[in-house]
Amino acid sequence: MLRIGICDDLSDARLVLRSALERILDSRKVQGQFFEFSSGENLLRWYEHHAGELDLLFLDMELHELDGMETARRLRAADVGLQLVFVTGHSEYVFDGYSVGALGYILKPPGREQLERVLDQAQGALVRDLSRAYICRSGDTYYRIPLSSIRYFASDRRQVQCVAESRTYTFYAKLDAVAAEVGKEFIRVHQRYLVRAGAVDRIESGEVILLSGERLPVSRSCQQSALLALTRAELEG
Repeated sequence: MLRIGICDDLSDARLVLRSALERILDSRKVQGQFFEFSSGENLLRWYEHHAGELDLLFLDMELHELDGMETARRLRAADVGLQLVFVTGHSEYVFDGYSVGALGYILKPPGREQLERVLDQAQGALVRDLSRAYICRSGDTYYRIPLSSIRYFASDRRQVQCVAESRTYTFYAKLDAVAAEVGKEFIRVHQRYLVRAGAVDRIESGEVILLSGERLPVSRSCQQSALLALTRAELEG
């Protein structure tokens, strides 16, 4: 499943692009789920509650009011792993996309060769990014959460909360299994808490204090190993 967003203020342009992408995905036997937005403002409002739910976004550069570049900058703050492709009718704008880590661009009207190329790039980038993201499922929705955006995981019986920069994700799992998946970048500070080393400011008075100001308890059994792991992470960083 490839989750694709299309943001363009022209409904005809969205229809043309979606139809072309559907034909290519069908030929590749890849299932696609599409989300359409008529403005950058609508996209950003939706993304406030759905961060991590898009794999690839085609974003028109010449949007009215909030343009494509400013929309992309704000999206990057919420999701560093989102694959962005700019859509433009003017080739002189294409180099602007590199400042927000755009995957590429396509010129209107989109040709099959252009779309094939960016889809190849997007799918390749998504495969590479799997090692730098945590994938979890809540209901019927899969979330791709960049590891660098995660502050900590908190467990309550079989329910786990992943507290990230932009939102909190809740899913069912065992914290031991989560720890095995995310690797040594995350440190067990308590039976219920798994913290990303890079999100920690310090440990004092039986608490781990995050850069965000949040405080989490450190259990006696985990205190020594947590201190050693944080020291090692700081030296390696």
